[in-house]
Amino acid sequence: MDGPEVIVVPTGSANLASILAGMRRIGAAPRVSDDVGEVASARRVVLPGVGAFGAAMAKLSVGKLTDVLAERVREGRPTLAVCLGLQLLCATSEETEGAVGLGVLPSRVERFSHEVRAPQMGWNMVEAQSGCRFLETGYAYFANSYCLRDEPEGWSVACTEHGGQFVSALERGAVLACQFHPELSGPWGLGLLARWLAIGETEGDTC
Repeated sequence: MDGPEVIVVPTGSANLASILAGMRRIGAAPRVSDDVGEVASARRVVLPGVGAFGAAMAKLSVGKLTDVLAERVREGRPTLAVCLGLQLLCATSEETEGAVGLGVLPSRVERFSHEVRAPQMGWNMVEAQSGCRFLETGYAYFANSYCLRDEPEGWSVACTEHGGQFVSALERGAVLACQFHPELSGPWGLGLLARWLAIGETEGDTC
């Protein structure tokens, strides 16, 4: 189909079908690729994920994709991380001891408190803080047992309550990372994806 091309990186257990469908709904032309050169040069890249932190990082490491993905995010180039994809931006995760993430965020991913249901499955409120240009307050669909608790410096964030406050999304430059699934979050989520896609038209070559 015609439309802006989006490269979707497979992480071994990614929610590829829903991501591809969501991208097509907003008029994009998504294509799955784990080619290092394509991921490095692409105008827009999506890092999806469903599954374990360690397994996904192992898949990216074998494909030699860790450096190019980290570089894209540090440079603020159009990159979307979804669900586990957000967690992979962090340094480590309680889910897989010893595994090292992309390290763009100097943070450790933590499991939800045993006092609340984990995984969190279903809809929850996302509260966008001031300074966000992609994120707006609304309800999103979540499926996660782990989360980022601390707001990273230099990022605009949105937060959600589930056994305490956690970071449900963050953005900087043309980078957007969502703990929830925007592609499964109805018109609100598709609107978020469309805003991210549109910014790639003006910033994809320069960020």
